[in-house]
Amino acid sequence: MRVLITGGCGFIGSNFIRFFVKKYPRHEILNIDKLTYAGNLENLSGLEKNRNYGFVKADITNATQMRKVFKRFRPDAVINFAAESHVDRSITSPDAFLKTNFLGVGVLLNCALHYGVTRFVQISTDEVYGSIARGKFREDSVLNPSSPYSASKAAADGLVMAYYRTYGLPVVITRSSNNYGPYQFPEKFIPLVIFNAMNGKKIPVYGDGLQVRDWIYVEDNCRAIDLVVRKGKLGEIYNVGGQHERANIEIIKQILKTLGKPLALIEHVKDRPGHDRRYALSISKIKRQLGWQPCVSFQSGFEKTMRWYRKNGEWLKNTQTGAYRSFYRKYYSTLGLTET
Repeated sequence: MRVLITGGCGFIGSNFIRFFVKKYPRHEILNIDKLTYAGNLENLSGLEKNRNYGFVKADITNATQMRKVFKRFRPDAVINFAAESHVDRSITSPDAFLKTNFLGVGVLLNCALHYGVTRFVQISTDEVYGSIARGKFREDSVLNPSSPYSASKAAADGLVMAYYRTYGLPVVITRSSNNYGPYQFPEKFIPLVIFNAMNGKKIPVYGDGLQVRDWIYVEDNCRAIDLVVRKGKLGEIYNVGGQHERANIEIIKQILKTLGKPLALIEHVKDRPGHDRRYALSISKIKRQLGWQPCVSFQSGFEKTMRWYRKNGEWLKNTQTGAYRSFYRKYYSTLGLTET
């Protein structure tokens, strides 16, 4: 199988590539990434000379670039991780989110349709549902996004399903809860708290910090996506939740305790506009149809994550200074990998 993965240098994408390359050594994998501030080639260190893995620097919103990639690689499957994903950034600068998360998906869908892709998997988010006070969201729940980020992802989901209904494009969508684990850029909640705490910096907490999220260890999500790629029913949506609900302030305190840092580092700030109070997903559908359920407990995943960030302090530092970009020049250019 020839698999095109977009956004593979980001957090979930890079973890999935590592998982996929190891599990399927005979599959051919091409990673497309624009290498924005959060796209880090260092996340895939060690795969540069792997014979079944390739990399192309390209932008999914550039139709000319994408047509060249599809024509040359002729993928059987496309898995789209590429997205602008930070809610705070979407509030201050929504244009990039609309362009990448919606228009970019349209470019990919058109290429997938033209070149006869047999499976297109769109990686979405639980944030498209909005907030829920009680119970859990199902795949057929009404979408009620609260931020430009989640609205752009909801719009993309609608476009993906439209291509299935109108053109018969073989699509599947996954909507996961909050991922955590190694290689997550430290603008996101858990690595940001770890980075600030390790460096004795204040940890900003929106409002009372009692916003609840359902946390899933990234490897569990990778297993789910793999199942969806292979066995997911076309035209379906699958929720992928960790079933581990935690309040933000609870996680901050747990991180501080683990690192031996004082609670005085916590600094409550004004809540952000449209801040969802609680996310929760029902996973009954993917469990029933594909036999998937999370296998990493929050405590186990938390301990793994803490060990990784403490061990990889240089990686954390590089993400703040931009030093990781030298990784591309040092390794990929000398290997002759393509930059479009």
